[in-house]
Amino acid sequence: MDTPAQRDAAIAVFDIDGVVADVRHRLRHLDKRPKDWARFFAAADRDPVLPEGVELALRHAANHVLVWLTGRPEHLRPVTDAWLRQAGLPADLLFMRPARDRRPAKDFKAAQLSLLARESQIAVVVDDDPEVIARLRTLGHPVHLADWVPHSSTLQAAQEQDGKT
Repeated sequence: MDTPAQRDAAIAVFDIDGVVADVRHRLRHLDKRPKDWARFFAAADRDPVLPEGVELALRHAANHVLVWLTGRPEHLRPVTDAWLRQAGLPADLLFMRPARDRRPAKDFKAAQLSLLARESQIAVVVDDDPEVIARLRTLGHPVHLADWVPHSSTLQAAQEQDGKT
């Protein structure tokens, strides 16, 4: 059993898109050629909340430090921060994809978690991308697949091939 100090130091790491934010209304911008990334990202402030993910995040926030690790690009920080706060979620620790970083989500997130694990114990990582979950599991991280929204092949390509979310 963790001591109170260890429990306070443990972090719960959550993805945003497909976990607490429903991006399905934006995927139409990526289904066409060329993909319209500008419109896809411009609609991020209108993402409905995913109640299952919000509830899980708040439950973990009661006993852990909540950390957001998203493949969203850094230029969406103000929109993402405002969206999280409007959804009633803490937004203090938000790690986003740096400009020009096009690594697959599984590589980007594995690298970020490696850095986070140097500073804090990771209690859980919640993500909707099966490839991210598989990679993190092989690295020994405790994972939880967010499966409350069917995973889209369009979103999968954006995360793992395009490296943009």
